[in-house]
Amino acid sequence: MSTATISSPLSMSKSSTTTCDSLLRELQKMWDEIGESESERDKMLLQLEQECLEIYRRKVERSKKYKTELQRSLADFEAEIARLTSALGERVSVPRYEKMNGNIKHQISVISPTLESLRVKRQERVKEISELEFQIAVISAEIAGTDKVLDPSGIQVDEVDLTTKKLGELKSHLQELQFEKNLRLQKVSDHISVIHGLSVVMSLDFKTIMAKIHPSFVDTVVGQSKSISNEVLARLTSQMNSLKQEKQQRLLQAQNYGRTLMELWSLMDTPVEEQNKFNHVTHLITLTVDEVVSPGSLSVDVIEQAEVEIGSLNVLKVSKMKELVFKRQSELEEIYNAVHMDLDIDKARRLLITLIESGTADLSELLSSMDDQIAIAKEEAQSRKDILDKVEKWKHASEEESWLDEYERDENRYSAGRGVHKNLKRAEKARILVSKIPILVESLTSKVKAWEQERGMSFLYNKAPLLRTLEEFVISRQAKEEEKRRSREHKKLQDQIATEQEAIFGSKPKKPLGQSTNTNTMASTPNSRRMGTPARFGVSGGNGRRDNVKVGGVIPINYVALAKEER
Repeated sequence: MSTATISSPLSMSKSSTTTCDSLLRELQKMWDEIGESESERDKMLLQLEQECLEIYRRKVERSKKYKTELQRSLADFEAEIARLTSALGERVSVPRYEKMNGNIKHQISVISPTLESLRVKRQERVKEISELEFQIAVISAEIAGTDKVLDPSGIQVDEVDLTTKKLGELKSHLQELQFEKNLRLQKVSDHISVIHGLSVVMSLDFKTIMAKIHPSFVDTVVGQSKSISNEVLARLTSQMNSLKQEKQQRLLQAQNYGRTLMELWSLMDTPVEEQNKFNHVTHLITLTVDEVVSPGSLSVDVIEQAEVEIGSLNVLKVSKMKELVFKRQSELEEIYNAVHMDLDIDKARRLLITLIESGTADLSELLSSMDDQIAIAKEEAQSRKDILDKVEKWKHASEEESWLDEYERDENRYSAGRGVHKNLKRAEKARILVSKIPILVESLTSKVKAWEQERGMSFLYNKAPLLRTLEEFVISRQAKEEEKRRSREHKKLQDQIATEQEAIFGSKPKKPLGQSTNTNTMASTPNSRRMGTPARFGVSGGNGRRDNVKVGGVIPINYVALAKEER
Protein backbone atom coordinates (compact mmCIF):
# COMPACT_ATOMS: atom_id res chain seq x y z
CA MET A 1 0.00 0.00 0.00
CA SER A 2 1.42 3.42 -0.91
CA THR A 3 1.97 6.24 1.48
CA ALA A 4 -0.79 8.34 -0.08
CA THR A 5 -3.26 5.56 0.52
CA ILE A 6 -2.43 5.49 4.21
CA SER A 7 -2.57 9.24 4.82
CA SER A 8 -5.70 10.03 2.89
CA PRO A 9 -8.32 8.35 5.13
CA LEU A 10 -6.76 9.85 8.27
CA SER A 11 -7.68 13.39 7.22
CA MET A 12 -5.02 14.79 9.47
CA SER A 13 -3.79 18.36 9.69
CA LYS A 14 -0.76 19.42 7.74
CA SER A 15 1.59 19.11 10.69
CA SER A 16 0.20 15.70 11.61
CA THR A 17 0.47 14.46 7.98
CA THR A 18 4.04 15.57 7.77
CA THR A 19 4.84 13.68 10.93
CA CYS A 20 3.13 10.50 9.79
CA ASP A 21 4.90 10.68 6.37
CA SER A 22 8.26 11.10 7.98
CA LEU A 23 7.60 8.18 10.25
CA LEU A 24 6.43 6.08 7.36
CA ARG A 25 9.57 6.94 5.37
CA GLU A 26 11.68 6.16 8.35
CA LEU A 27 9.85 2.84 8.71
CA GLN A 28 10.37 2.02 5.02
CA LYS A 29 14.02 2.88 5.28
CA MET A 30 14.32 0.59 8.23
CA TRP A 31 12.51 -2.15 6.28
CA ASP A 32 14.92 -1.64 3.40
CA GLU A 33 17.85 -2.00 5.70
CA ILE A 34 16.27 -5.04 7.28
CA GLY A 35 15.30 -6.50 3.96
CA GLU A 36 11.66 -7.02 4.57
CA SER A 37 9.67 -8.39 1.69
CA GLU A 38 6.89 -6.56 0.02
CA SER A 39 4.31 -8.91 1.42
CA GLU A 40 5.57 -8.41 4.92
CA ARG A 41 5.56 -4.73 4.38
CA ASP A 42 1.97 -4.76 3.11
CA LYS A 43 0.93 -6.91 6.01
CA MET A 44 2.48 -4.60 8.57
CA LEU A 45 1.03 -1.52 6.88
CA LEU A 46 -2.42 -3.14 6.87
CA GLN A 47 -2.06 -3.95 10.57
CA LEU A 48 -0.96 -0.42 11.26
CA GLU A 49 -3.95 0.97 9.38
CA GLN A 50 -6.36 -1.26 11.31
CA GLU A 51 -4.86 -0.14 14.64
CA CYS A 52 -5.29 3.49 13.64
CA LEU A 53 -8.86 2.92 12.62
CA GLU A 54 -9.57 1.25 15.95
CA ILE A 55 -8.16 4.20 17.84
CA TYR A 56 -10.29 6.58 15.80
CA ARG A 57 -13.33 4.42 16.28
CA ARG A 58 -12.92 4.44 20.07
CA LYS A 59 -12.39 8.16 20.02
CA VAL A 60 -15.52 8.68 17.97
CA GLU A 61 -17.56 6.51 20.36
CA ARG A 62 -16.34 8.46 23.36
CA SER A 63 -17.15 11.70 21.59
CA LYS A 64 -20.62 10.46 20.77
CA LYS A 65 -21.15 9.44 24.37
CA TYR A 66 -19.90 12.80 25.64
CA LYS A 67 -22.16 14.58 23.16
CA THR A 68 -25.10 12.53 24.40
CA GLU A 69 -24.23 13.40 28.00
CA LEU A 70 -23.99 17.06 27.11
CA GLN A 71 -27.30 16.90 25.31
CA ARG A 72 -28.85 15.13 28.30
CA SER A 73 -27.42 17.74 30.65
CA LEU A 74 -28.80 20.46 28.44
CA ALA A 75 -32.20 18.79 28.44
CA ASP A 76 -32.02 18.32 32.22
CA PHE A 77 -31.14 21.98 32.62
CA GLU A 78 -34.11 22.98 30.52
CA ALA A 79 -36.37 20.60 32.41
CA GLU A 80 -35.13 21.97 35.75
CA ILE A 81 -35.64 25.50 34.52
CA ALA A 82 -39.17 24.55 33.52
CA ARG A 83 -39.83 23.01 36.95
CA LEU A 84 -38.37 26.00 38.78
CA THR A 85 -40.26 28.53 36.71
CA SER A 86 -43.43 26.52 37.28
CA ALA A 87 -42.78 26.25 41.04
CA LEU A 88 -41.83 29.90 41.35
CA GLY A 89 -44.61 30.95 39.02
CA GLU A 90 -42.25 33.04 36.91
CA ARG A 91 -41.82 33.32 33.18
CA VAL A 92 -38.23 32.79 31.86
CA SER A 93 -37.57 32.86 28.10
CA VAL A 94 -34.98 30.14 27.37
CA PRO A 95 -34.81 28.82 23.72
CA ARG A 96 -34.49 25.10 23.28
CA TYR A 97 -31.06 23.83 22.28
CA GLU A 98 -32.30 22.66 18.89
CA LYS A 99 -33.07 26.26 17.99
CA MET A 100 -29.90 27.74 19.44
CA ASN A 101 -26.90 28.78 17.38
CA GLY A 102 -23.49 27.37 18.32
CA ASN A 103 -22.34 24.09 19.85
CA ILE A 104 -23.79 22.30 22.82
CA LYS A 105 -21.29 23.66 25.33
CA HIS A 106 -22.13 27.15 24.21
CA GLN A 107 -25.80 26.43 24.63
CA ILE A 108 -25.16 25.11 28.17
CA SER A 109 -23.12 28.18 28.99
CA VAL A 110 -26.04 30.33 27.84
CA ILE A 111 -28.71 28.77 30.08
CA SER A 112 -26.50 27.95 33.09
CA PRO A 113 -26.70 31.49 34.63
CA THR A 114 -30.51 31.45 34.33
CA LEU A 115 -30.67 28.07 36.00
CA GLU A 116 -28.35 29.16 38.80
CA SER A 117 -30.43 32.31 39.37
CA LEU A 118 -33.58 30.22 39.57
CA ARG A 119 -31.94 27.82 42.01
CA VAL A 120 -30.91 30.73 44.27
CA LYS A 121 -34.40 32.21 44.07
CA ARG A 122 -35.88 28.82 44.91
CA GLN A 123 -33.70 28.53 48.02
CA GLU A 124 -34.66 32.02 49.12
CA ARG A 125 -38.34 31.31 48.49
CA VAL A 126 -38.16 28.02 50.38
CA LYS A 127 -36.53 29.77 53.31
CA GLU A 128 -39.10 32.58 53.31
CA ILE A 129 -42.03 30.16 53.09
CA SER A 130 -40.48 27.99 55.79
CA GLU A 131 -40.22 30.96 58.16
CA LEU A 132 -43.80 31.99 57.45
CA GLU A 133 -45.12 28.46 57.97
CA PHE A 134 -43.15 28.21 61.22
CA GLN A 135 -44.63 31.48 62.54
CA ILE A 136 -48.10 30.33 61.47
CA ALA A 137 -47.56 27.00 63.23
CA VAL A 138 -46.39 28.77 66.41
CA ILE A 139 -49.37 31.15 66.60
CA SER A 140 -51.79 28.37 65.68
CA ALA A 141 -50.35 26.26 68.49
CA GLU A 142 -50.77 29.19 70.93
CA ILE A 143 -54.40 29.67 69.91
CA ALA A 144 -55.02 25.93 70.11
CA GLY A 145 -53.37 25.79 73.53
CA THR A 146 -50.68 23.28 72.51
CA ASP A 147 -47.72 23.29 74.87
CA LYS A 148 -45.42 21.40 72.45
CA VAL A 149 -42.25 23.31 71.50
CA LEU A 150 -41.89 23.54 67.71
CA ASP A 151 -38.59 23.12 65.80
CA PRO A 152 -38.08 25.32 62.71
CA SER A 153 -36.11 22.48 61.02
CA GLY A 154 -39.17 20.27 61.24
CA ILE A 155 -41.13 22.42 58.79
CA GLN A 156 -41.50 20.64 55.42
CA VAL A 157 -42.01 23.03 52.52
CA ASP A 158 -43.82 21.85 49.41
CA GLU A 159 -41.36 22.91 46.70
CA VAL A 160 -43.86 22.23 43.95
CA ASP A 161 -45.63 25.47 44.77
CA LEU A 162 -43.27 28.32 45.55
CA THR A 163 -45.23 31.01 43.77
CA THR A 164 -45.67 34.55 44.96
CA LYS A 165 -49.39 33.77 45.23
CA LYS A 166 -48.72 31.14 47.84
CA LEU A 167 -46.26 33.47 49.56
CA GLY A 168 -48.94 36.17 49.65
CA GLU A 169 -51.53 33.74 51.00
CA LEU A 170 -49.15 32.67 53.76
CA LYS A 171 -48.39 36.31 54.63
CA SER A 172 -52.12 37.14 54.68
CA HIS A 173 -52.83 34.09 56.85
CA LEU A 174 -50.01 35.07 59.20
CA GLN A 175 -51.36 38.62 59.46
CA GLU A 176 -54.82 37.26 60.30
CA LEU A 177 -53.35 35.01 62.96
CA GLN A 178 -51.25 37.86 64.36
CA PHE A 179 -54.36 40.06 64.46
CA GLU A 180 -56.28 37.27 66.17
CA LYS A 181 -53.40 36.81 68.61
CA ASN A 182 -53.30 40.53 69.40
CA LEU A 183 -57.04 40.55 69.98
CA ARG A 184 -56.76 37.57 72.30
CA LEU A 185 -53.82 39.13 74.14
CA GLN A 186 -55.81 42.34 74.57
CA LYS A 187 -58.82 40.36 75.75
CA VAL A 188 -56.64 38.39 78.16
CA SER A 189 -55.09 41.63 79.42
CA ASP A 190 -58.53 43.24 79.89
CA HIS A 191 -59.87 40.20 81.73
CA ILE A 192 -56.80 40.07 83.98
CA SER A 193 -57.16 43.80 84.70
CA VAL A 194 -60.85 43.37 85.62
CA ILE A 195 -60.11 40.35 87.79
CA HIS A 196 -57.33 42.27 89.54
CA GLY A 197 -59.65 45.23 90.22
CA LEU A 198 -62.35 42.92 91.57
CA SER A 199 -59.81 41.11 93.73
CA VAL A 200 -58.58 44.42 95.18
CA VAL A 201 -62.11 45.63 95.97
CA MET A 202 -63.01 42.35 97.70
CA SER A 203 -59.51 41.74 99.24
CA LEU A 204 -59.00 38.42 97.41
CA ASP A 205 -55.65 36.71 96.61
CA PHE A 206 -55.11 37.72 92.98
CA LYS A 207 -52.09 35.44 92.35
CA THR A 208 -53.89 32.37 93.64
CA ILE A 209 -56.87 33.09 91.41
CA MET A 210 -54.69 33.55 88.31
CA ALA A 211 -52.56 30.48 89.04
CA LYS A 212 -55.70 28.34 89.01
CA ILE A 213 -56.58 29.65 85.55
CA HIS A 214 -53.13 29.12 83.95
CA PRO A 215 -49.54 29.10 85.27
CA SER A 216 -48.37 31.51 82.55
CA PHE A 217 -50.30 34.30 84.27
CA VAL A 218 -48.15 34.00 87.39
CA ASP A 219 -44.79 32.38 86.57
CA THR A 220 -44.08 33.50 83.02
CA VAL A 221 -40.81 32.11 81.58
CA VAL A 222 -38.60 34.56 79.70
CA GLY A 223 -39.71 34.63 76.09
CA GLN A 224 -43.00 32.86 76.83
CA SER A 225 -46.19 34.83 76.33
CA LYS A 226 -49.43 34.47 78.25
CA SER A 227 -51.72 31.68 77.14
CA ILE A 228 -54.39 32.81 74.68
CA SER A 229 -56.15 29.53 73.96
CA ASN A 230 -59.92 29.23 73.79
CA GLU A 231 -59.92 27.18 76.98
CA VAL A 232 -57.92 29.78 78.90
CA LEU A 233 -60.11 32.62 77.60
CA ALA A 234 -63.18 30.69 78.69
CA ARG A 235 -61.67 30.23 82.17
CA LEU A 236 -60.83 33.92 82.40
CA THR A 237 -64.33 34.92 81.30
CA SER A 238 -65.93 32.49 83.74
CA GLN A 239 -63.76 33.71 86.63
CA MET A 240 -64.40 37.35 85.77
CA ASN A 241 -68.17 36.84 85.62
CA SER A 242 -68.08 34.87 88.86
CA LEU A 243 -66.20 37.67 90.64
CA LYS A 244 -68.56 40.30 89.20
CA GLN A 245 -71.53 38.34 90.52
CA GLU A 246 -69.88 38.00 93.91
CA LYS A 247 -69.12 41.73 93.95
CA GLN A 248 -72.76 42.49 93.11
CA GLN A 249 -73.97 40.22 95.91
CA ARG A 250 -71.55 41.76 98.41
CA LEU A 251 -72.58 45.27 97.37
CA LEU A 252 -76.27 44.46 97.79
CA GLN A 253 -75.52 42.96 101.20
CA ALA A 254 -73.42 45.97 102.22
CA GLN A 255 -76.11 48.38 100.96
CA ASN A 256 -78.79 46.53 102.92
CA TYR A 257 -76.61 46.66 106.01
CA GLY A 258 -75.92 50.36 105.39
CA ARG A 259 -79.61 51.19 105.11
CA THR A 260 -80.36 49.12 108.19
CA LEU A 261 -77.65 50.96 110.12
CA MET A 262 -79.02 54.34 109.06
CA GLU A 263 -82.53 53.32 110.06
CA LEU A 264 -81.35 52.15 113.46
CA TRP A 265 -79.23 55.27 113.95
CA SER A 266 -82.22 57.42 113.02
CA LEU A 267 -84.47 55.50 115.39
CA MET A 268 -82.11 55.72 118.32
CA ASP A 269 -80.57 59.15 117.61
CA THR A 270 -77.08 57.66 117.51
CA PRO A 271 -74.34 60.34 117.83
CA VAL A 272 -72.64 61.39 114.59
CA GLU A 273 -69.28 60.29 115.98
CA GLU A 274 -70.54 56.73 116.25
CA GLN A 275 -72.10 56.86 112.80
CA ASN A 276 -68.87 58.09 111.19
CA LYS A 277 -67.18 54.81 112.10
CA PHE A 278 -69.27 53.14 109.40
CA ASN A 279 -69.09 55.80 106.68
CA HIS A 280 -67.24 53.25 104.52
CA VAL A 281 -70.43 51.15 104.60
CA THR A 282 -73.16 53.80 104.35
CA HIS A 283 -71.53 55.61 101.42
CA LEU A 284 -71.99 52.44 99.36
CA ILE A 285 -75.79 52.88 99.43
CA THR A 286 -75.86 55.37 96.54
CA LEU A 287 -73.13 53.73 94.43
CA THR A 288 -73.56 51.38 91.50
CA VAL A 289 -71.48 48.22 91.24
CA ASP A 290 -69.14 49.86 88.70
CA GLU A 291 -68.57 52.88 90.98
CA VAL A 292 -67.22 50.77 93.86
CA VAL A 293 -63.46 50.70 93.25
CA SER A 294 -61.85 51.48 96.62
CA PRO A 295 -59.48 48.73 97.82
CA GLY A 296 -61.10 46.46 100.39
CA SER A 297 -64.42 48.33 100.31
CA LEU A 298 -66.31 45.03 99.87
CA SER A 299 -64.07 42.73 101.86
CA VAL A 300 -65.49 40.04 104.12
CA ASP A 301 -64.22 41.96 107.18
CA VAL A 302 -66.17 45.10 106.23
CA ILE A 303 -69.42 43.16 105.81
CA GLU A 304 -68.90 41.21 109.03
CA GLN A 305 -68.22 44.42 111.00
CA ALA A 306 -71.48 45.93 109.72
CA GLU A 307 -73.33 42.73 110.59
CA VAL A 308 -71.95 42.75 114.15
CA GLU A 309 -72.88 46.43 114.59
CA ILE A 310 -76.44 45.76 113.41
CA GLY A 311 -76.73 42.94 115.92
CA SER A 312 -75.62 45.25 118.71
CA LEU A 313 -78.01 48.00 117.65
CA ASN A 314 -80.96 45.61 117.43
CA VAL A 315 -80.45 44.79 121.10
CA LEU A 316 -80.90 48.47 121.94
CA LYS A 317 -83.68 49.00 119.42
CA VAL A 318 -86.63 47.75 121.46
CA SER A 319 -85.76 49.82 124.51
CA LYS A 320 -85.87 53.05 122.50
CA MET A 321 -88.78 52.29 120.22
CA LYS A 322 -91.39 53.50 122.72
CA GLU A 323 -89.54 56.76 123.19
CA LEU A 324 -89.31 57.23 119.43
CA VAL A 325 -93.01 56.51 118.91
CA PHE A 326 -93.99 59.30 121.30
CA LYS A 327 -91.38 61.58 119.75
CA ARG A 328 -93.00 61.03 116.35
CA GLN A 329 -96.40 61.73 117.90
CA SER A 330 -95.11 65.05 119.25
CA GLU A 331 -93.72 65.90 115.83
CA LEU A 332 -97.10 65.13 114.26
CA GLU A 333 -98.86 67.33 116.81
CA GLU A 334 -96.47 70.21 116.10
CA ILE A 335 -97.18 69.99 112.38
CA TYR A 336 -100.96 70.06 112.91
CA ASN A 337 -100.76 72.89 115.43
CA ALA A 338 -98.51 74.96 113.17
CA VAL A 339 -101.12 74.98 110.41
CA HIS A 340 -104.20 75.18 112.68
CA MET A 341 -105.45 71.67 111.79
CA ASP A 342 -107.90 69.83 114.03
CA LEU A 343 -106.28 67.00 116.04
CA ASP A 344 -107.52 65.31 119.20
CA ILE A 345 -104.14 65.09 120.95
CA ASP A 346 -105.35 63.39 124.13
CA LYS A 347 -107.27 60.70 122.24
CA ALA A 348 -104.29 59.97 119.96
CA ARG A 349 -101.90 59.58 122.88
CA ARG A 350 -104.29 57.32 124.78
CA LEU A 351 -104.52 55.10 121.69
CA LEU A 352 -100.73 54.88 121.39
CA ILE A 353 -100.32 53.97 125.05
CA THR A 354 -102.98 51.26 124.72
CA LEU A 355 -101.26 49.75 121.65
CA ILE A 356 -97.81 49.74 123.22
CA GLU A 357 -98.90 48.34 126.59
CA SER A 358 -100.93 45.57 124.91
CA GLY A 359 -97.73 44.15 123.40
CA THR A 360 -99.57 43.15 120.22
CA ALA A 361 -98.34 46.03 118.09
CA ASP A 362 -95.16 45.79 116.03
CA LEU A 363 -93.27 48.90 117.10
CA SER A 364 -91.36 49.08 113.81
CA GLU A 365 -94.57 48.99 111.80
CA LEU A 366 -96.15 51.49 114.18
CA LEU A 367 -93.19 53.81 113.77
CA SER A 368 -93.30 53.39 110.00
CA SER A 369 -97.01 54.15 110.05
CA MET A 370 -96.38 57.31 112.04
CA ASP A 371 -93.68 58.35 109.58
CA ASP A 372 -96.28 57.96 106.83
CA GLN A 373 -98.71 60.07 108.83
CA ILE A 374 -96.05 62.74 109.30
CA ALA A 375 -95.35 62.74 105.56
CA ILE A 376 -99.06 63.09 104.83
CA ALA A 377 -99.37 65.84 107.44
CA LYS A 378 -96.44 67.72 105.92
CA GLU A 379 -97.99 67.42 102.49
CA GLU A 380 -101.31 68.63 103.86
CA ALA A 381 -99.58 71.48 105.66
CA GLN A 382 -97.79 72.44 102.45
CA SER A 383 -101.10 72.52 100.58
CA ARG A 384 -102.49 74.89 103.27
CA LYS A 385 -99.44 77.14 103.37
CA ASP A 386 -100.52 79.61 100.69
CA ILE A 387 -103.99 79.97 102.23
CA LEU A 388 -102.58 80.35 105.76
CA ASP A 389 -100.15 83.02 104.57
CA LYS A 390 -103.08 84.98 103.20
CA VAL A 391 -105.01 84.38 106.44
CA GLU A 392 -102.12 85.90 108.38
CA LYS A 393 -102.12 88.92 106.08
CA TRP A 394 -105.87 89.22 106.52
CA LYS A 395 -105.54 89.02 110.30
CA HIS A 396 -102.79 91.62 110.29
CA ALA A 397 -104.80 93.94 108.05
CA SER A 398 -107.84 93.50 110.32
CA GLU A 399 -105.74 94.29 113.39
CA GLU A 400 -104.45 97.43 111.70
CA GLU A 401 -108.03 98.38 110.76
CA SER A 402 -109.11 98.04 114.42
CA TRP A 403 -106.16 100.14 115.51
CA LEU A 404 -106.96 102.75 112.84
CA ASP A 405 -110.58 102.97 114.02
CA GLU A 406 -109.41 103.50 117.60
CA TYR A 407 -106.87 106.05 116.40
CA GLU A 408 -109.36 108.07 114.37
CA ARG A 409 -111.83 108.15 117.27
CA ASP A 410 -109.16 109.72 119.45
CA GLU A 411 -109.79 113.51 119.57
CA ASN A 412 -106.29 114.17 120.85
CA ARG A 413 -104.45 112.24 118.16
CA TYR A 414 -102.98 115.45 116.70
CA SER A 415 -102.00 116.94 120.05
CA ALA A 416 -98.33 117.48 120.58
CA GLY A 417 -96.83 114.66 122.52
CA ARG A 418 -94.49 111.72 122.47
CA GLY A 419 -95.12 109.17 119.66
CA VAL A 420 -97.48 111.36 117.57
CA HIS A 421 -95.17 111.25 114.55
CA LYS A 422 -94.90 107.46 114.69
CA ASN A 423 -98.68 107.10 114.98
CA LEU A 424 -99.19 109.32 111.95
CA LYS A 425 -96.86 107.13 109.89
CA ARG A 426 -98.55 103.96 111.13
CA ALA A 427 -101.95 105.40 110.31
CA GLU A 428 -100.82 106.22 106.77
CA LYS A 429 -99.57 102.65 106.23
CA ALA A 430 -102.66 101.19 107.90
CA ARG A 431 -104.98 103.05 105.50
CA ILE A 432 -103.10 101.55 102.51
CA LEU A 433 -103.24 98.09 104.04
CA VAL A 434 -106.93 98.38 104.96
CA SER A 435 -107.77 99.41 101.40
CA LYS A 436 -106.53 96.01 100.23
CA ILE A 437 -108.76 93.99 102.57
CA PRO A 438 -111.63 93.45 100.09
CA ILE A 439 -109.28 92.15 97.38
CA LEU A 440 -107.43 90.02 99.95
CA VAL A 441 -110.70 88.49 101.22
CA GLU A 442 -111.91 87.79 97.68
CA SER A 443 -108.59 86.13 96.74
CA LEU A 444 -108.57 84.09 99.96
CA THR A 445 -112.18 82.99 99.42
CA SER A 446 -111.36 81.90 95.87
CA LYS A 447 -108.35 79.87 97.00
CA VAL A 448 -110.30 78.20 99.82
CA LYS A 449 -113.08 77.21 97.44
CA ALA A 450 -110.54 75.78 94.95
CA TRP A 451 -108.81 73.86 97.77
CA GLU A 452 -112.11 72.40 99.02
CA GLN A 453 -113.22 71.48 95.51
CA GLU A 454 -109.93 69.72 94.79
CA ARG A 455 -109.90 67.72 98.02
CA GLY A 456 -113.61 67.26 98.58
CA MET A 457 -113.47 68.46 102.18
CA SER A 458 -113.94 71.61 104.21
CA PHE A 459 -110.93 73.81 105.04
CA LEU A 460 -110.90 74.07 108.84
CA TYR A 461 -109.09 76.77 110.73
CA ASN A 462 -109.05 76.40 114.50
CA LYS A 463 -111.80 73.74 114.18
CA ALA A 464 -114.09 76.11 112.23
CA PRO A 465 -114.72 76.21 108.44
CA LEU A 466 -112.64 79.08 107.10
CA LEU A 467 -115.04 79.76 104.24
CA ARG A 468 -117.90 80.31 106.71
CA THR A 469 -115.69 82.64 108.76
CA LEU A 470 -114.92 84.66 105.63
CA GLU A 471 -118.60 84.87 104.72
CA GLU A 472 -119.47 86.11 108.22
CA PHE A 473 -116.67 88.66 107.99
CA VAL A 474 -118.01 89.96 104.69
CA ILE A 475 -121.52 90.25 106.12
CA SER A 476 -120.20 92.06 109.20
CA ARG A 477 -118.16 94.39 107.03
CA GLN A 478 -121.16 95.20 104.87
CA ALA A 479 -123.17 95.99 108.00
CA LYS A 480 -120.49 98.33 109.31
CA GLU A 481 -120.21 100.04 105.93
CA GLU A 482 -123.96 100.61 105.94
CA GLU A 483 -123.74 101.98 109.48
CA LYS A 484 -120.99 104.38 108.43
CA ARG A 485 -123.02 105.46 105.41
CA ARG A 486 -125.99 106.29 107.62
CA SER A 487 -123.68 108.13 110.02
CA ARG A 488 -122.31 110.24 107.20
CA GLU A 489 -125.82 111.08 105.94
CA HIS A 490 -126.88 111.98 109.49
CA LYS A 491 -123.86 114.22 109.90
CA LYS A 492 -124.51 115.81 106.53
CA LEU A 493 -128.10 116.56 107.58
CA GLN A 494 -126.88 118.04 110.88
CA ASP A 495 -124.42 120.28 109.01
CA GLN A 496 -127.20 121.44 106.68
CA ILE A 497 -129.50 122.30 109.60
CA ALA A 498 -126.67 124.14 111.32
CA THR A 499 -126.01 126.16 108.17
CA GLU A 500 -129.67 127.11 107.86
CA GLN A 501 -129.82 128.17 111.54
CA GLU A 502 -126.71 130.26 111.10
CA ALA A 503 -128.28 131.97 108.12
CA ILE A 504 -131.48 132.69 110.07
CA PHE A 505 -130.10 133.53 113.49
CA GLY A 506 -126.62 134.71 112.52
CA SER A 507 -124.81 132.40 114.88
CA LYS A 508 -123.64 128.75 114.85
CA PRO A 509 -125.29 126.50 117.41
CA LYS A 510 -123.14 124.72 119.88
CA LYS A 511 -122.12 121.16 119.05
CA PRO A 512 -123.51 118.34 121.08
CA LEU A 513 -121.50 117.37 124.05
CA GLY A 514 -118.78 114.86 123.20
CA GLN A 515 -118.79 115.47 119.46
CA SER A 516 -115.30 115.81 117.94
CA THR A 517 -114.21 119.21 116.83
CA ASN A 518 -112.59 117.61 113.80
CA THR A 519 -115.89 116.93 112.09
CA ASN A 520 -114.34 116.45 108.66
CA THR A 521 -111.94 113.72 109.70
CA MET A 522 -114.06 110.83 108.46
CA ALA A 523 -114.93 112.62 105.25
CA SER A 524 -111.30 113.50 104.53
CA THR A 525 -110.00 109.91 104.89
CA PRO A 526 -112.22 107.64 102.75
CA ASN A 527 -109.72 104.80 102.94
CA SER A 528 -110.33 104.58 106.69
CA ARG A 529 -113.89 103.31 106.25
CA ARG A 530 -113.14 99.61 106.86
CA MET A 531 -114.48 96.91 109.12
CA GLY A 532 -112.99 95.50 112.28
CA THR A 533 -111.08 92.28 113.14
CA PRO A 534 -112.60 88.92 112.07
CA ALA A 535 -114.71 87.73 114.96
CA ARG A 536 -113.79 84.08 114.90
CA PHE A 537 -110.03 84.58 115.05
CA GLY A 538 -110.26 86.50 118.33
CA VAL A 539 -107.91 89.22 117.06
CA SER A 540 -107.49 92.06 119.53
CA GLY A 541 -107.82 95.73 118.65
CA GLY A 542 -105.52 98.55 119.57
CA ASN A 543 -106.48 98.41 123.28
CA GLY A 544 -105.93 94.65 123.52
CA ARG A 545 -109.61 93.75 123.95
CA ARG A 546 -110.92 90.54 122.24
CA ASP A 547 -114.04 90.74 120.14
CA ASN A 548 -115.95 87.47 120.45
CA VAL A 549 -119.19 88.77 119.02
CA LYS A 550 -120.66 86.47 116.38
CA VAL A 551 -122.19 88.42 113.54
CA GLY A 552 -125.63 87.16 112.61
CA GLY A 553 -127.61 87.36 109.43
CA VAL A 554 -127.09 85.84 106.01
CA ILE A 555 -125.30 86.90 102.84
CA PRO A 556 -127.41 89.17 100.65
CA ILE A 557 -128.65 87.54 97.47
CA ASN A 558 -126.99 90.14 95.26
CA TYR A 559 -123.55 89.72 96.95
CA VAL A 560 -120.83 88.17 94.78
CA ALA A 561 -117.32 87.48 96.16
CA LEU A 562 -115.08 88.05 93.15
CA ALA A 563 -111.91 85.96 93.23
CA LYS A 564 -108.97 88.34 92.90
CA GLU A 565 -105.34 87.65 93.52
CA GLU A 566 -103.71 89.94 96.03
CA ARG A 567 -101.55 92.49 94.28
